[in-house]
Amino acid sequence: MKSYMIGIMAILFVAVLGKQKIKTTDSGVTFEVTNMKLNTVEGSFEGMKGDVNFNPKDLKNSSFEVTIDASTVNTNNSKRDKHLKNEDFFEVEKYPTIKFKSDAIVRSKKEGYFIAKGKLVIHGISKDIKIPFTYENGVFEGTLKVNRFDYGIGSEYSTFTISEEVSVNIKCVTE
Repeated sequence: MKSYMIGIMAILFVAVLGKQKIKTTDSGVTFEVTNMKLNTVEGSFEGMKGDVNFNPKDLKNSSFEVTIDASTVNTNNSKRDKHLKNEDFFEVEKYPTIKFKSDAIVRSKKEGYFIAKGKLVIHGISKDIKIPFTYENGVFEGTLKVNRFDYGIGSEYSTFTISEEVSVNIKCVTE
């Protein structure tokens, strides 16, 4: 009985150690999208929160469940930001968060990289994606391309007006 209790306590201890708290103030998402094929619009989202359970030595039991506040979209242009929040784009009143939940974390063939496989939900639409990322000293950094049409974002705007792909950079800092 005593060894059984020690085993349970050890499992609980490891489980608690694996969870990392997201430092919301230091974490966020930036993006770039071309506009009229002439210039690049840069923007960001803040308000990242969720559960991170990452151990590079135990990827099978590692996971991410992260949300960001869609209403924090910021391109340093208040008129454009207001438009991005309406039903043409993110429709933030109906879909207040952008979510990612991993199904698996694996090592990449590229040295020092991992891949988070899971579901990304934007504008109420869920798609399977892969996010290549690095991890060092409590900081996760990842990049991916998102096709805005896959999520019904700005569907009525041509690829001349706004490019189809959006480059996304993620920085998640944990304590």
